[in-house]
Parts: sequence; structure tokens; C-alpha cells
Amino acid sequence: MQAIKETNFKFKGQTGFYKGKVRDVYYFGERMAMIATDRISAFDVVLPKAIPDKGRILNQIAAFNLNATKEIVPNWVIATPDPNVTVGFKCEAYAVEMVVRGYLAGHAWREYKAGKRKICGVPLPEGLKENDKLPQPIITPTTKASVGHDEDISKEEILSRSIVSKSEYEILEDYTRKLYAKGTELAAQRNLILVDTKYEFGKHNGKIYLIDEVHTPDSSRYFYKEGYELRQQAGEPQKQLSKEFVRQWLIENGFQGKEGQQVPVMTDEIVKNISDRYKELYHHVMGEPLAESNYSNIMERIETSIVNSIN
Repeated sequence: MQAIKETNFKFKGQTGFYKGKVRDVYYFGERMAMIATDRISAFDVVLPKAIPDKGRILNQIAAFNLNATKEIVPNWVIATPDPNVTVGFKCEAYAVEMVVRGYLAGHAWREYKAGKRKICGVPLPEGLKENDKLPQPIITPTTKASVGHDEDISKEEILSRSIVSKSEYEILEDYTRKLYAKGTELAAQRNLILVDTKYEFGKHNGKIYLIDEVHTPDSSRYFYKEGYELRQQAGEPQKQLSKEFVRQWLIENGFQGKEGQQVPVMTDEIVKNISDRYKELYHHVMGEPLAESNYSNIMERIETSIVNSIN
């Protein structure tokens, strides 16, 4: 099982490099090439083993959704020259992530279950159950931490701390609602429910762009639409399409990214199971199985695709 854990290219004309949790980014002046590696993170921690095919799965899902939403919101992409590579504008990212939720699940449910009736300053009604549909989608931003955990933050705090100006934040909110509506529509075409997702935005030459990945299983949570109502009425867990299964495996093995906790051993079987789940995610979200890929010359292929796109 081969996987791309990291890259170490030196390109002619390269002006910078950034290694994120799961992506390697090469800068070329006003442009950048983002390589989706097979690294995997959970609870803001990069896990010790990479997951074969994960990078190209997420990159291709993101490319599809970025193309499907570009008429609604301008995005950073110039080209997708390789299944693992996206080339686009170098944007100055806003220091917040716009999380939007249509259902009470994941982190929001854990907060609600603990007794909170406000999340990021947004009030929630009494009497909700896990995975219930909310009266209307809510925006629950988080800080964008370069190190450590992202944290919930309210709109009021974002504005009072001048993290984003009022006029620009209103644009981000408008874009977020429109993107979630389009994502919900696209999900329904695959018999899925887009439960919650996050969007990141940045500026290039004074213009606001949607950046990073969009509507992927790493940035989003999906439920299967078929049987959703029956499962809710019966109080049964929903059938999910997301990275939540990785988080659940970690929680069951005593890891939530807290100090002193150790990442459980990732056996070859665990790695294969996660890879297989990502392929299943791809099939459901894209409506077709993942094509086979030749990993024998993967680094050369990626390098060539970037050279040809930048020059």
C-alpha cells in the first residue's frame, strides 16, 4: 500500500513553501500549487501513518465542487493539472473558518448535550435530539489556529476584535449561506444530506475568494438521505459519510488530541480500512467508483504537472 506522506520538491521560480496538516503548498509569486498528500489529521493532530489514495480522493471531490460553485462565489483555482494537485491564486486567508450547520451533530451536539443553548453566540431551541434538522442553518465560526486547536468564536467577537471588518464579514456570511444551499442541492442529487461543512476565504488583489477544499468528507459531514427520518424517529444513529469514523475510532481508543494522550497504533488493517472508507465516500459523493492509479511514478507525475502549470 503506497501513500504520499510528504514532498520535498525544489522548483525553479519557487518563492516559498508551507507544510500544512495534510497539504504541501509551493508558492510562485502570486500563484501557488497545493499538493493533497495522503496525511490524515484528527483533533488537530496529524496521525502517524498516511492513508493510500486519500489525497487524490479529496482533491478530486474539491475540484468538482469548486467548479460547481464558481458561478456563486469566485474561487482561487486556476487549474487542476493532476489528481493530487491544484494550482491557483495565492490569497491572504481570513483568520476565521466559516462553519455552517443544518443539523445538530458532531461538535455542536456535544456542546448542546453538555447543556449549552448558545453556540458561537447563536441561540438553539430546547428539546433537540442528536442529528435533528435545525429550524434554519446556523453559522458557527471558528478561529483558524496555525498551531493547536481551532476555537469557537461568535460574530460579535470577530467584529469587536476587528478580526474581519463588518462589511467583509457580511460578504463571508452571504457567501457561506449560498454555498451551503448549493452544497445541499448537490448532495440531494446523490441521495445525501449535507449536515455541516466549513468554508475558508481569502483575498487576492482586493477581491474575496473561496479557498481551500469544498464539500469534501474531511471538511463536511454527510448523512444518507434514505432512512434518515425513520432513524431519527427510532432514536437510532444516522448513517454517515464523513471523517467522523476516524474520530470515533480514536475516541474509542482513548485519544481526543488532549495533552498526555497517545495516538493508538495504526495497524496495516486499520490503514486499509480507512482507505477503503475514503473510496466508499468518493463513490457516493461523485456517483462513480475511484479510478485505479499507478503510484510507481507518482512523485515525477506530480512534479511535472506543477512545472507545466506554473511555466
